[in-house]
Amino acid sequence: MAANELNIRNKRARFEYHLTDMFVAGMQLKGTEIKSIRKGKASILEAYCIFHQGEVFIRNMFVSEYENASFYVHKPRSDRKLLLNKKEIIKIEKFLTTKGHTLIPLRLFLSDGGWVKVEIALAQGKKLHDKRQDLKAKDDQRELDRALKR
Repeated sequence: MAANELNIRNKRARFEYHLTDMFVAGMQLKGTEIKSIRKGKASILEAYCIFHQGEVFIRNMFVSEYENASFYVHKPRSDRKLLLNKKEIIKIEKFLTTKGHTLIPLRLFLSDGGWVKVEIALAQGKKLHDKRQDLKAKDDQRELDRALKR
């Protein structure tokens, strides 16, 4: 796998939430975690971000154990610190004080320099009727594409 081919996505995020602002953050990782992520053995489907004591952490992100590790093996679902600017942290803290707002990861990727980055978004949960409208728009677009193809 080439350096920039890693692209792990949270596909359900755009369906489940209204996304407002997006940030790109670095991650504080251990040695075996980075090796597993580079192999593509990570998942952010069930992950979410929390704000704790002036720092932002990603919780419940799965990174499988590195099979060639000797005695030091990381925990697959431990909290990992996100590296953000002070202004971004303050903006996230203000947003999360409102009930119903959350911070979710959208994409995990490798930067040009080889660093693992995570794209996170400030989000608010959708209601059932919003999800139905999204599904209807998606179906309409699919029908339009089929008609144009013929």
